[in-house]
Amino acid sequence: MGSDHYFSASPSSSENFRRIRVSLAGRDVEVTTAGGVFSPDHVDGGTAVLLANTPPPPPGGHLLDLGCGWGPIALSLALDAPHATVWAVDVNERALDLVRRNAAELGVTNVNAVLPEDVPADVSFRTIRSNPPIRVGKDVLHGLLETWIPRLSERSDAWLVVQRNLGSDSLQRWLAASFGRGYSVTRAATGRGFRVLKVRRHGSPATGTIPLP
Repeated sequence: MGSDHYFSASPSSSENFRRIRVSLAGRDVEVTTAGGVFSPDHVDGGTAVLLANTPPPPPGGHLLDLGCGWGPIALSLALDAPHATVWAVDVNERALDLVRRNAAELGVTNVNAVLPEDVPADVSFRTIRSNPPIRVGKDVLHGLLETWIPRLSERSDAWLVVQRNLGSDSLQRWLAASFGRGYSVTRAATGRGFRVLKVRRHGSPATGTIPLP
């Protein structure tokens, strides 16, 4: 592919559409993927670890899949939380088109597959789920997280999966140092060489038991 990466805005490689069977939100489904997007032949191992080690999403509000690819996280969120609004965000236009195709085929109507700049500035998220694009480089990755994590609603969590040998432990330290006051960063799970990191945005006053209405 030369300089053509899954994080390219407009991949120049052949689309090479393909149909694959995957399990999303406990359902066996068939989806469309293509060349020039991340992990087109299967649900990536890190994404699988993330999906297996995160709680059910909030039933409503705005939910974010950051770096959505062809959509396994966004589609899972949408299937699990049909009354929520799921934002599937990526810079890769081909990936966004695949998310829209797959959502339509699955009868999922609560997914917005958009470029980062198309998310309204006043939207905050009740959860963020991401297999972030580590290979974009540390500076770009840090900038990405500095942009989106502060958009968590109070008393909400971001869940990130990172391969251990691609710097998960150093990323955890950076997150803890960068999001100190009002946040906490923990390692929530480990599996298949991946770490699942949880970033909690606390409330003011600090997060405690939330009384039922």
